[in-house]
Amino acid sequence: MFKNPKYLSIIILAALSLIWGSSFILIKKSLLGLSSGQVGALRMIFAFIVLFPVALPRLKKISFKQYKFLFLVGLTANLLPAFLFAEAETGLGSGLTGVLNSLTPMFTLIIGLIAFKNKLHLGVLLGLIIGLIGSMGLSFVGSSGELSSMNFYALLVVAATICYGISANVIKVHLNDFNPKVLTSVSIFTITPFAIIYLLTTDLFTHFQNTSETWTSLGAVFILGAVGTAFALILFNRLIKTTSAVSATSVTYLIPIVAVFWGIIDGEAFFPLHLLGMILIISGVYFVTKVHTKPKKEN
Repeated sequence: MFKNPKYLSIIILAALSLIWGSSFILIKKSLLGLSSGQVGALRMIFAFIVLFPVALPRLKKISFKQYKFLFLVGLTANLLPAFLFAEAETGLGSGLTGVLNSLTPMFTLIIGLIAFKNKLHLGVLLGLIIGLIGSMGLSFVGSSGELSSMNFYALLVVAATICYGISANVIKVHLNDFNPKVLTSVSIFTITPFAIIYLLTTDLFTHFQNTSETWTSLGAVFILGAVGTAFALILFNRLIKTTSAVSATSVTYLIPIVAVFWGIIDGEAFFPLHLLGMILIISGVYFVTKVHTKPKKEN
């Protein structure tokens, strides 16, 4: 069963949905004692610490051309999203952040279409419109469930999903032959110095003196880095190797369910307009991935 690619993909999808769906509540807890920038930087540093033993023996075996793509993956799949999601949750609930993350497959397909100039089908366009309406609608839902002014923190999540779309396509096209562990560990290795440099410019050490919740937040960030980034990305990169980039990112169908579940447990409000936006986004993603993966008719 575990050797069958189909069943293995299902198992990986389930594991990723649970891990990444729980990441948003962990980010929320991390922000109790740390700034958003510190959360993003520490998440990368902890992932680097866990994966460094895997990366070290492979560093000399990688060409300069491959390093360019590995750095791009590290930047778009790890560093930028880590900072964007942490900052987004300073003004957005963890459950809604998880819902907006569902846009990832759509941007994966859009970037693939732009990069490889594939034909845009009507069904794909319809799905994109539906999904974007849903995401825009969510950004206008107020704290009491009514339509209000736009919450610009939602745009940070959209930016993160665009980054994920770039990285998924780069992996599938340029790094598909890489071992998932090597791909994950070396890509994180390339961007960790930037996280360290940023962290050194912050007041991290004063947090431990003045904030009693800092240690709890640090534990949450460690889980984010070790499990939510290091381990999860190894699984995700393995999934991309055995499926398509768009199919792999369809894990975001399940992530909102887990994220909303944790958000409700933590006391976050979830209103009918939130549910409507969630349905529109997932419906849009369904249209996009269904049309994109539909077998072509033979002549």
